[in-house]
Amino acid sequence: MTTPPLASATDALRPLLDTVLDALREGTQARGGPMPGGGPEAVAGRLRAAVGDVLPEEGDPEALRHVVRALTEGSADPADPLCAAHLHCPPLAVAAAADLAASVLNPSLDSWDQAPAASALEQLVTRKLADWIYDPHSCGQSCRWGGTGGRSGTPPARASETPPTPATPDCLVTTGGTESNQLALLLARETLGPAVRLICGANAHHSLPRAAWLLGLPDPVTIPAPAGTLDPAALDAALTELPGPHLVAATAGTTDAGLIDPLPEIAAVCETHGARLHIDAAYGGGLLFSDRHRPKLTGLSAAGTVTLDLHKLGWQPVAAGLLAVKTPQDLDALQHHADYLNADDDTEAGLPDLLGRSLRTSRRPDVLKIAVTLKTLGRTGLGALVDQVCDRASEFADLLDEHPRFELHDRPTISTVLFRPAHATDDDIATTRRHLLTTGRAVLGRARMDGRLWLKATLLNPHTRPDDLAALLKLVEGTTPR
Repeated sequence: MTTPPLASATDALRPLLDTVLDALREGTQARGGPMPGGGPEAVAGRLRAAVGDVLPEEGDPEALRHVVRALTEGSADPADPLCAAHLHCPPLAVAAAADLAASVLNPSLDSWDQAPAASALEQLVTRKLADWIYDPHSCGQSCRWGGTGGRSGTPPARASETPPTPATPDCLVTTGGTESNQLALLLARETLGPAVRLICGANAHHSLPRAAWLLGLPDPVTIPAPAGTLDPAALDAALTELPGPHLVAATAGTTDAGLIDPLPEIAAVCETHGARLHIDAAYGGGLLFSDRHRPKLTGLSAAGTVTLDLHKLGWQPVAAGLLAVKTPQDLDALQHHADYLNADDDTEAGLPDLLGRSLRTSRRPDVLKIAVTLKTLGRTGLGALVDQVCDRASEFADLLDEHPRFELHDRPTISTVLFRPAHATDDDIATTRRHLLTTGRAVLGRARMDGRLWLKATLLNPHTRPDDLAALLKLVEGTTPR
């Protein structure tokens, strides 16, 4: 057997890419819909039959075609308009192409000598995004002082004083909302001390209380969210009663319904009590790209840390997470020394120290696909995509509102629509969803709101058209027991 070529040998890579593209097309055609039919056992059985022994004695030169085709045939396809269950976007072609370059070049962002250009690119992109998130003009909001720093916050300046010049915000690249939220709690713990208590709404993402458990923090306090969003009055009462220090986590784009907490009111309560504020905008943060929808994020810049996922409303391949940090000194807690990666004399000689940019060591350059997408589409291009999916959600809500056999939960805030067949029971809805899923005809999510079970359509595909939405309703209507 000859030594296989490296990915850097582009002449050898090109025909392999043709093989992959052919296998993707063949697998998609074989699947014939948004989801493989038959359910978990049938899908796993077909994959095992197609792949065979994954570690044979002798290699198979056709393995690339066979395995990619089998995986494609057995995949949920977020590019299919009828695949709309989760915050699982279809990635842009240009982002996927850039991700290929990242795999070929294979920089590792744990030391400068493994990623000289990638580390510089990451700095360019993260500083730009951090400035943009915290620019008070980008969300039509005024800067707030306090609620983001030390144990009691920074008081607002008196009229006769000149407000201090804030430090330049920074941003870390993460694997997604879960890692960003974990880092946000870690930075709060290191800034405020190990007694800091997380206070979040019942609508908060599950990764937040899980991060508090992981970090050994006191048990979180959960504020009821009967309308689906965090109640500022209930938050004020909790902060008044509970001893500090406090970390309040608000949400801009809930997983179940895409709702946005009242951020300006929450920020004001945090400022009054000297509480640190974190905003989980993993879903809703993409609204920043849109002139029309950006005002929904008014209050975002009051947060000490902000989570943002560009593999949701950013159309990136997973992973493409970010954590914006208002006070860059907070990142000092991540500083770490390993002589083979950031020796003191190397750092003093000017080699960048990258270990403080993550808790991970080996780290691929996910920033490349982000940079290429931002540069290719610009803010207006990305904003147009955001507007398109939000428009589709509004149109879908219109269809449901006008249909006598369906009930709409509420108008969409972002691109998530909750609905249910009229007069159906919760058991009927769960059965309908599973039937559509296991037959491979449609992929819908589920959410429990107001004590009832709802079907959930999360519309992230900018190529979805009104006819696709009508077809989705027809499928649900034809499947629901009567």
